Amino acid sequence: MITEPSLLFFILLRLYLQAYIKNAKRGKNLSIVVHVTHEAIQKMGGIGAVLEGLLTTRSYNEAIERTFLVGPLFSGADLEGLDTLLYHASSGITDTPHAKALSEIEQTYHVELVYGQRQFEDKNQKVTILTDVVLVNVSSSNEALTGQFKWQLYEHFQIESSRYESEWEFEEYVRLAEPAYAALQAMIGKETTTPVFIISHEFMGMPLALKVLIERKNNGGVGGAQNMRTVFYAHEVATVRPIVEGHPGHDVRFYNALDQAKAQGQSIRDVFDDPFWYFKHALIDKAHLCDTIFAVGDLVVDELRFLAKPFEDFPINLVYNGIPAFEVSLQEKLTSKALLQKYAKTLLDYRPDYVFTHVTRLVKSKGLWRDLQVLMHLDALLASNDKTAVLFILSTEIATGRTNKSILEMEEAYGWPMYHKIGYPDLVGAEIELNNGVSAFNLQSKAIKVIFVNQFGWSQATCGKRMPVEMEFMDIRKGSDAEFGQSIYEPFGIAQVEPLSFGAICVVSNVCGCCGFIQRATDNREVPNVVVADYTQLQIPPKSLDDVLHIGLAERNAIEMENSRDIAAKLLGRLPRKPRDVEDMLREGYDIASRMSWEVVVKDYFLPGLKQAL
Repeated sequence: MITEPSLLFFILLRLYLQAYIKNAKRGKNLSIVVHVTHEAIQKMGGIGAVLEGLLTTRSYNEAIERTFLVGPLFSGADLEGLDTLLYHASSGITDTPHAKALSEIEQTYHVELVYGQRQFEDKNQKVTILTDVVLVNVSSSNEALTGQFKWQLYEHFQIESSRYESEWEFEEYVRLAEPAYAALQAMIGKETTTPVFIISHEFMGMPLALKVLIERKNNGGVGGAQNMRTVFYAHEVATVRPIVEGHPGHDVRFYNALDQAKAQGQSIRDVFDDPFWYFKHALIDKAHLCDTIFAVGDLVVDELRFLAKPFEDFPINLVYNGIPAFEVSLQEKLTSKALLQKYAKTLLDYRPDYVFTHVTRLVKSKGLWRDLQVLMHLDALLASNDKTAVLFILSTEIATGRTNKSILEMEEAYGWPMYHKIGYPDLVGAEIELNNGVSAFNLQSKAIKVIFVNQFGWSQATCGKRMPVEMEFMDIRKGSDAEFGQSIYEPFGIAQVEPLSFGAICVVSNVCGCCGFIQRATDNREVPNVVVADYTQLQIPPKSLDDVLHIGLAERNAIEMENSRDIAAKLLGRLPRKPRDVEDMLREGYDIASRMSWEVVVKDYFLPGLKQAL
């Protein structure tokens, strides 16, 4: 018989064990991670996609105790993007024990702070994470304190802020650094012994990372800064992009110049113009001072090592981007393809045997003209085989998309999107040049037509009544036979390989960072699901670096025309001819995509990289 004291003992023991188990589980969560980015409150582009991928994995949630997203409070920002708003003094919201500290930071630095929480969820993986979000409005920040910090940046790191003060992006993230650091110290605790990783996504977090390094040095081993580790997350090399995009030799010239210069021990400053005109370079040039660097692709590693001597032997961690892996049936694939074929038939009066796609941002780096060069050769090959195809290019310069009313009017008036007119609400900016190329191709092609859909979205609601009512965005992914992505500069290229698990052939250029991940996921074997176009292989080896630097439009055109012929032949040989071929592509594609998942990225690359920073 259990006496009353014994019962109390067992109750206390049970409570102790529950607390012990809870703390043991939390014992795995030894880290706090701070992501500094412009996409702290909502997904706007590539970094937002990376955050979604990282944060919704089981491995991340098991290893990371708490996650902060830090960024600017943009004018007119929609705070509805936050699931919970805990501090916004101007709205009378102070639902946090840190309210007094945050108010003092606002008064000291003359900034406006917003503190809330944002939830990330992956329903397929059944993973949910609640993150802390800190936003800083620096439009009226304390000029005296900002000036002092800029002097520290010069004193410690030789960054001449006065050269870049007309660039608001530079100014914004420099002004953000000190109040953001103070807010983090207040919320995390100055005396915390938990490792805190400050991750600078691109140049944006570098001023905050440098603030941490200054504090670590000044405090001499005392205080919260000593437990902070800094990570530069290179989603690209900002210095390199304008060099590649700004010269007609593009990737052909740049990557051959990089190889030649590397062999001679030269850095980017020795070969090209002084890069310090560019404010982003001034910041990322100091990335080697961080505790570690993450690079999303193998060429990004090479580009970073090309930046300056200190990068040559610096520990740079490959942290590829992940891609989704969906297991779909043959019937699902064929149903989506049938919808695309139905839409094509409505616009073209024929039902294509093959459906090609290119879903992308409309920027020069995407190399969209290369699609047309490959199709020019493929057109003759398909015609001789009595086959037809269509390429849907889904891309626009208007990020919010055209209104449904405008789409319906253009559709009715002149047959949009098969036909276009210059001027809003139709063609604007780079859309005009792309459409000129598409129109020229369609005039002479026999078996393939290109449809340029300059809209954001892929449904009847966004693309007009000629699109099947059942169509949704995933159909352009699931139903594609081949996705193009032959970029001239592409640090990784998630979009290019997203359709892998849907059995599509992904046609990418060798400068895409995803190629390295594909090689690892396939044990370096050639697979039918991926066609890699190498536009950087010169037919005649260059005699000197000077010869390479003189590569221009004529030389690049010749290489592209020659190589695109080979790509067309490869693509034709891999296109499925019967349902069993499609099943094989689905099986292989899903297997590859599974080996390139975000879970793999976090477990095999991201977390080991953080460990190295310690």
